Amino acid sequence: MRVIVTGGGGFIGSNLVDFLLKEKKIKKIIIIDIFNLGFRNIKHLKKNKKVKLVKKDINNIKASDINFKNIDCVFHLAALADIVPSIVNPKKYCESNIYGTINILEAMRFYKVKRIIYTASASCYGLPEKFPTSENDKIDLQYPYAFTKYIGEQAVMHWSKVYGIEYISLRLFNVYGLRSRTSGAYGAVMGVFLKQKLENKKLTVVGNGSQSRDFINVKDVCNAFIKASKTKNINKIINIGSSKPIKVLTLAKMISNKIQFIPKRPGEPDISMAKIDNAKKFLSWKPSIKFREGVTELLNNIHFWKKAPLWDKTKIKNATKIWFKYLN
Repeated sequence: MRVIVTGGGGFIGSNLVDFLLKEKKIKKIIIIDIFNLGFRNIKHLKKNKKVKLVKKDINNIKASDINFKNIDCVFHLAALADIVPSIVNPKKYCESNIYGTINILEAMRFYKVKRIIYTASASCYGLPEKFPTSENDKIDLQYPYAFTKYIGEQAVMHWSKVYGIEYISLRLFNVYGLRSRTSGAYGAVMGVFLKQKLENKKLTVVGNGSQSRDFINVKDVCNAFIKASKTKNINKIINIGSSKPIKVLTLAKMISNKIQFIPKRPGEPDISMAKIDNAKKFLSWKPSIKFREGVTELLNNIHFWKKAPLWDKTKIKNATKIWFKYLN
């Protein structure tokens, strides 16, 4: 089996490549990435004969791209992330997350690639009204990032309907784990806390920290991707989360005793909680890593992040202003 992993140099993608290499049927893995983080996450793979590295932006992929020839499955993880940058530059996000996805689909159509595993986002639920939140609940696109990831998912479904490409779309909740990103002005809470701990700063808890998030370990996420590539239950949208929300303050106290409370941001959900019945039914998947176990592993390997780029304080300040201006 020959596969492509777009975004294979990133947080989830690099972990997925490691998992794929453990699969006996995998003969070749082509990683397509712009490698904006360098080769930090995959430097251990440079001499692996099963792995081919292709430095390329998905915006520039043509239908006839030779890398898609004789491929059995595409794991599509390449995308622009983060809320605030998508508000500042929505067109750029559309180009990458929508048209970049269409470029992948067109290359698959050209070479008759059978299946795509699409990385969707639970951000499509916006401010959920039901908990746990199911795949059939209301779509509430609060900002351009959520919009572009959702439209990318719709494109995958449309190409499947018209051209017969099999798909599984995994709507990921709050993924954390080794190699998670700590750079950027507006990252995920786990990465923010890790960076602040490395810099010996107080952890900034939004509001009173009572808001809860559905944290899911990247290893469990990778298992879901593997199972999605094998299942006979095709053309499904599936939530991937723990279904066991953790309070942000609880997380903060697990990482540090230095905590600072900052004003709550409008437009953010108080709770995220995935209903994972479909994952259990169609993928025979359920999370296996306990949250405390996963956080302990992160803290035991915190040296990995010491060389991560420092945040630009001006960008952080500007990002916060933009967020409030957009939502007020």
